[in-house]
Amino acid sequence: MALGTPATVTLDTLGISFTAHPYSHNPAAGEFGLEAATELGISAERVFKTLMAVVDDQLVVAVVPVSRMLDLKALALAVHGRKAGMADPVVAQRRTGYVVGGISPVGQKTAHRTVIDETIELFDTVFVSGGKRGFDIELTPNDLVRATGATLAAIARNRARSSRAAGSIDDGRQ
Repeated sequence: MALGTPATVTLDTLGISFTAHPYSHNPAAGEFGLEAATELGISAERVFKTLMAVVDDQLVVAVVPVSRMLDLKALALAVHGRKAGMADPVVAQRRTGYVVGGISPVGQKTAHRTVIDETIELFDTVFVSGGKRGFDIELTPNDLVRATGATLAAIARNRARSSRAAGSIDDGRQ
């Protein structure tokens, strides 16, 4: 068992194999997922970030490639909701049990409805946070779906040329 985070404990309990990938985290890094891709030397399309949104007053976990952004309208549609917004980071930390920048979709303190972007199916294995900054886990898309009880949907969109100017919801905290 690598590092003994709730994510790795959950995967071990479920009998799901994974590969631990610790890396040197820079506290000044703005976008944690892109930092992971760079440090691990892998394509940003294979690294997925975990975000928490509020859809019609219900918390929903969204997992999208770090190279893209969460499409809130698509997430709302995926869970048959009407209105979606990003959850407060303090709420995300409290409900998942993980620190922002290290939130894993696996082994969260409170189970939430989870939607993973369908591009995950393009890869044999993907990377998600292992439950702390500077630690990712690699596993198959099917195993990630099994471990989270997630559904798949098209919930990611391309980044705007200037994401800040376009009202980006990806503030780099997750």
